[in-house]
Amino acid sequence: MAAAHDKLASARERMVEHDLRGRDIDDPRVLAAMQRVPREVFVEPGMEGRAYVDSPLPIGEGQTISQPYMVALMAQAAAIGEADRVLEVGTGSGYAAAVFAELAARVDSIERHASLAATAARRLADLGYQHVHVHVGDGSRGWPESMPFDAIVVAAGAPAVPQALRDQLAIGGRLVIPLGSDDGVQRLCRVTRRAEGQFDTEDLGGVVFVPLVGEQGWPERTPIGAR
Repeated sequence: MAAAHDKLASARERMVEHDLRGRDIDDPRVLAAMQRVPREVFVEPGMEGRAYVDSPLPIGEGQTISQPYMVALMAQAAAIGEADRVLEVGTGSGYAAAVFAELAARVDSIERHASLAATAARRLADLGYQHVHVHVGDGSRGWPESMPFDAIVVAAGAPAVPQALRDQLAIGGRLVIPLGSDDGVQRLCRVTRRAEGQFDTEDLGGVVFVPLVGEQGWPERTPIGAR
């Protein structure tokens, strides 16, 4: 058991040095957070040996755990401060929520699949992240009960920035979201709220995410053969 733990710890360190620091992740707080969070806890049973491969992995319900680099990139782009309130749209496995929790004072995370939300909440609680609050709901509508948010990170591609997320962003807050097609490459964008009704948008490059399904996102597709 100790040998397996040491092997995973070494793999995590290599991932941080090679796949993150070796690329364009240079925020020391983000690098430290990625070093602390055990990704093997958030992957499906039997996939622990692939936890530190820099790629997404399936987690059920047609969803994936994002590649470590993408989690780090979005955390860095969101510029999360230690006193910040963060909203994550798309809890998935709970891995990114754990990373954000290492950086922020409070994290609210929304997942539309109840089974994924329950599993993620259990994992986060087991690791002691009591300031992460997982909710089941339509992430495209945000979580107004805890607004305003200093940072909002969306782990799914939207056709446009949902108005609800704009409205829930604090002045000076950052929204990181993939925008574009629901079945192809999107553009990762950072939207900063400069003042009431004033937003700046930056293009951070091409990405591929599952679609953001919801009232202010994409409609849910009917599976082939379904009636």
